[in-house]
Amino acid sequence: MSIPDRFAMDQRRIEKIAKNYSDHHDLEKANAQHVAHYWQGHRNWPVLHLDDVSGIPFLTGVKGVDEYQHRARVRCGDGDLFATVTDPTPGYEQYCQDLLGMGSPQHVYSRPTDGALEVSEGCRRGETYQQLVEKARSAGGLLIEPYMGIEATWELGAKIAADSGVPIQIVAPPPAVTWVANDKAFFTELVRDVVGEEALVVTRTAVDVETLSRHLREISAGVKRVAIKRTRCASAMGNRLLRTAEIVDLSTTELEALVSDVLSSLDWPVGEEVIACVWEETDLSPSTQWWIPPKGSALPRIDGIYEQILEGEEKLFVGSRPSTLPATLNEALVAQSRPVAHALQELGYVGRCSFDHLVVGDPLGDPEYRITECNGRWGGTSTPMHLIDRVIPGERPTYRAQDFIDESLIGVPFPQICERIGDRLLDVRSGEGQFLLYNVGPLRQSGKFDVIAIAADSDESDRLLTEVLPEMLGV
Repeated sequence: MSIPDRFAMDQRRIEKIAKNYSDHHDLEKANAQHVAHYWQGHRNWPVLHLDDVSGIPFLTGVKGVDEYQHRARVRCGDGDLFATVTDPTPGYEQYCQDLLGMGSPQHVYSRPTDGALEVSEGCRRGETYQQLVEKARSAGGLLIEPYMGIEATWELGAKIAADSGVPIQIVAPPPAVTWVANDKAFFTELVRDVVGEEALVVTRTAVDVETLSRHLREISAGVKRVAIKRTRCASAMGNRLLRTAEIVDLSTTELEALVSDVLSSLDWPVGEEVIACVWEETDLSPSTQWWIPPKGSALPRIDGIYEQILEGEEKLFVGSRPSTLPATLNEALVAQSRPVAHALQELGYVGRCSFDHLVVGDPLGDPEYRITECNGRWGGTSTPMHLIDRVIPGERPTYRAQDFIDESLIGVPFPQICERIGDRLLDVRSGEGQFLLYNVGPLRQSGKFDVIAIAADSDESDRLLTEVLPEMLGV
C-alpha cells in the first residue's frame, strides 16, 4: 500500500473515531448554538485578544495571576485590541512598539462585576462594550481570539454580533470541544480511542472518595508514586503526589481519610470527576506545539517540539526551550500526537493547542512515550514561541523562556528593569540584544516577570538566565 493510501486510510479511521466520540458526548448538539461564530480561517478583520483564565479552577490564590491578562499584548498588531481588568504596566507598551516593533493596538478595560479574572464578562459592560460594537461595525466584522474558548467568550461574541449586525468569529474551539481538550478525563478518553491505551499513563477516574481510594490502591502496586489530579487545573496546581510506601499499610478507613484531606486541599467540589494515576519516574516531559485550522481547510500543523522546564517534586512548569532531544525522539512525539490533533480538529477544535508528553526510559535507547494532557489554549510555551516568531525573521533561534522572580524586584518599575539590562535587550531595529521581556505585570506584587534568552546554544541560554540576568538585575 502506498503512503498516500495509508494516509487516507488513517484519516478515515480518525474521522470515524471522532464521530463516535462526538455522538457519545453529544457534541454536535452542544456545538450547534455556536456554529454562526465559528472561525472560517481568514484574518481580514481586527482581532480582540482576551487572556481570560477564569475557566481554569484553583487560580485565584496565585499571586499576581490577574496580571497575566496582559500576555494578550504579545499577539496584537496594528488595528487589534486587547482587553484587561488591570492597568497596563507603565513603559511596557512603548517597549513593545519601539524595541520589538509589534505595532500599536488599542487597549480597552474590562469591568467585570465579580472577580478580577472575568475578562470576557467584563467586556460585555459599559463603555468598553460599546467600543467593541462600534469597532466591529466599522470594520464589517470582528475576530475574537481568547486564551481559551470558554462559554463567557462565546457569549460575548454572540452579543456583539447581535448588537452590531456584523459577523463575529471566535478563533478558538466551542466550549464543549474546549473541555474535550482541557479536561484531563475527557482528553484521556480521546487519546485511548485514537492511539490506544499504551500511549497513556495508568489512569482511573472517580467521583467519590471511596472509589478514588480503591483506584489508588489498585494502581500503586509496583510503582513508587501515584497522583491525584483535578481534571481542569493548569500546570501542576491541581496535582497531589502520594508515595506508595506511605499508603500501602493504611486501612481502608485511613486511606479514605487521607484522600479526603487531599481533595479538600485541592478545593474539590464534591461529585466532580477526579483522576488517580501512576506518576512516572522521569524528568523528560516534552511538549508538541500545534496549530489547528478550521476543519476542511488544512491539516493540523506542528509548530515546534519543546522541552519543558519543571521544578519541584510535583513538576511545576516554569519555562521551556526548543527541544535538544534526539531527532528520532522528536519525530516519534509528533507521530504520536498528530492523530490526536486531527481528531480534535474533526470535533471542531481550532487554534493553538499543545500536548504534554512523558519520555520513560533512556532517550538515547528505546524509550516509551506517553501523552499526559492537552493544553487547549495559549500558554507558557506557545506564548514565547509566538513572540519569538513575530520579532525574529527566518529560522527560529535557540532560546530559553521562563519566569524570573526575586523579592527584591517587588515594585521595581519596568523601565528600571530595562535600564538594568540595557543594550542586551533585543532591539529588532538593529537585530542586537539577547533578552525579550513579557508578562511584566506581576513585578508590582511579586517581583516576577517572564523573559526569553536567545543564544547560540542551549548551554549559553541557560547561563544567560541563571548567571548573566541576575547579575545585571543586581539580585
